[in-house]
Amino acid sequence: MGNHGSSLDDILSEDMHHWYNMFMRESPSGLITLFELKAILNLKGMNENANSYVDQVFFTFDMDGDGYIDFVEYIAAISLMLKGEINQKLKWYFKLFDQDGNGKIDKEELETIFSAIQDITRNRDIDPEEIVSLIFERIDVNGEGELTLEEFIEGAKDHEDIMDTLRNLMDLTPVLVIIIEGRAG
Repeated sequence: MGNHGSSLDDILSEDMHHWYNMFMRESPSGLITLFELKAILNLKGMNENANSYVDQVFFTFDMDGDGYIDFVEYIAAISLMLKGEINQKLKWYFKLFDQDGNGKIDKEELETIFSAIQDITRNRDIDPEEIVSLIFERIDVNGEGELTLEEFIEGAKDHEDIMDTLRNLMDLTPVLVIIIEGRAG
């Protein structure tokens, strides 16, 4: 197996000591702030949507809400994204997508997040508007223009194409490779 195309399993198979050393190298205090996360990922000069997406990811990973990601939160978040059960992942996606915290996702929130992800990954294979239209067409059975957590989870699980799209969009491999190999640039 070469160095090219690290898989998620390869990344997670690293021993905990190695993960801890990498975490401490990037953040000697043992805590990562939002500013430090952006520096680690080399995300300078992002547009407003991309910037707000990274903020949302940070606050979702900051499980105790103290304004820092500690090592336990870091490992828990990575493990959830890479090895978590589908219901856990979908709940995490929902929390990330629900930018205003009202317990529902609307089309604008999803388009904003998907556009931001594409700005960061520079992967623009699918138009965010098309993705959102497909999701709402298939999942929003009541036609309300917003999805509850239950609708989102059940709808995503019932439509493999939507699950595949979410998996591809939310793939953390490029971010983890940057963290593992050290700061980009």
